[in-house]
Amino acid sequence: MEASRFEKGSQALAAIDGKGGQAVIDSLQDIAPDLGRWIVEFAFGDIYTRKGLDLQQRELVTIGSLVTQGDTVPQLTVHIQGALNVGLSKAAVVEAILQCAPYVGFPRVINAINVARTVFERGSEDSDKPKD
Repeated sequence: MEASRFEKGSQALAAIDGKGGQAVIDSLQDIAPDLGRWIVEFAFGDIYTRKGLDLQQRELVTIGSLVTQGDTVPQLTVHIQGALNVGLSKAAVVEAILQCAPYVGFPRVINAINVARTVFERGSEDSDKPKD
């Protein structure tokens, strides 16, 4: 039996964004639970599980899209962490952001680089903590 869209989406969300992605879904439960379900089913169940691009490529495209939109700090934070979770290097994330400069301008790229810095620093702090 084929997994439902929600099951496929939940698996993809966990593989890509881990706790950060689930926290976004959980934060919507009290006000817009359908929105959380749609994100899981559509974005992760239908789009992220398609053939043609691997998860690293999908995260690069997502980061580029979020940079171009501007004012997407929470989503950019989750997807930069997701990019690292699926094996992209910090250097690849930075290059993806820099690639946007000629198309969206320096302010959005600077803002995105600052988000990346915060995610990278948070990861370094987490790696210094003792493992349970």
